[in-house]
Amino acid sequence: MQIRDHWQLNPDIDFLNHGSFGACPSIVLQKQQDLYAELEKDPIKFLAPERELEAKLNEVRQTIADLVNAPASDIAFVRNATDGVNAVLSSLRLKEDDQILITSHGYNACNNAAHHVAEKSGATVTVADIPFPLTSETEVIDAIENAVTSRTRLILIDHVTSPTALIFPVEEIISLAHTKGIRVLVDGAHAPGMMPLNLTAMGPDYYTANHHKWLCAPKTSGFLFVQPELQPQVRPNVISHGANQDNPRRSRFLTEFDWTGTYDPTPLLAVPTAIAFLKSLYPAGLEELYRRNREIAVKSRRVLCDALHTELPCSKEMIGSMASVLIKPSVLTKRGDSAAILQQTLYRDHCFELPLFQLQDSDHWCLRISIQAYNDENQIDRLASVLTHLAS
Repeated sequence: MQIRDHWQLNPDIDFLNHGSFGACPSIVLQKQQDLYAELEKDPIKFLAPERELEAKLNEVRQTIADLVNAPASDIAFVRNATDGVNAVLSSLRLKEDDQILITSHGYNACNNAAHHVAEKSGATVTVADIPFPLTSETEVIDAIENAVTSRTRLILIDHVTSPTALIFPVEEIISLAHTKGIRVLVDGAHAPGMMPLNLTAMGPDYYTANHHKWLCAPKTSGFLFVQPELQPQVRPNVISHGANQDNPRRSRFLTEFDWTGTYDPTPLLAVPTAIAFLKSLYPAGLEELYRRNREIAVKSRRVLCDALHTELPCSKEMIGSMASVLIKPSVLTKRGDSAAILQQTLYRDHCFELPLFQLQDSDHWCLRISIQAYNDENQIDRLASVLTHLAS
């Protein structure tokens, strides 16, 4: 059995877009189905927190805590990283003229959330313009430091950027911010399952991430880490029973986030199965999976840059399991001046599923590949051949 056979992906498509919504292995889908059947057999027993759900969520919480090296008591569950970002932003006590700092590589949904929260309080959103291509992590740190003012209250920073697939130096950014009394919210949507994490050493004020991307868990599953002293301020986006019900077994922070009304907890409860599956793929477990995916991603971007006659946009130290390469305007011109047409051509005519992104406030576009265990270098070689033909 080949590794790809563990997933139910269309065999006629070269799926190089794991970074968008992930892909769930069959064993994890089966676990979720079994859990849902158990739920429907006795909904009260399964869903009532005081009966079974609370204990089951605690087991998942400890699994995530072990993965990211953080106390389980500091980890709440959210539907996805955008949900977590909104919860933190909505809980901020901003005043008029306070500033939220985001970057030009930020995820659009989370940037929208920052603007929404700022507008309600009379605060403003400032954008640190980070170049792409760039030569080193120093350019990221310098851009953020230059954008900070005395009114900056929070920095919203991606751990791994979505359009440009860069690993940002979050530890250095957090250290810089804390010396200035600024809190940091890390959007770590892509990080768990892509690289080792140690949130205790990293020290963010807030960190949120998805389970459905690189951990290959079912959709609508993620976590939010909040430092203990800030937890009383952070509320879920849906206020429910936990707002006025004391639970002697857990903090108000966990009580509120664990129950925001009737929901399907099976995506969360299947997370340990997903992590165990990924650990089983290679003899050295997750470490080997991280290393293998990154090595192919680094090699692949060189192959694609050669095919597109473009330079490497960053150092390999800033690359994880994804990589983005620039597309020259001449390539788009041949496709009718439309990246959407090029993307459709790659999908419809050549059976590649992968995204193209326009860089913020720029006429430049980039193509992003994602490498998961089911991908191999032959797929990249075929893509390079197609791009060489389209660019000629």
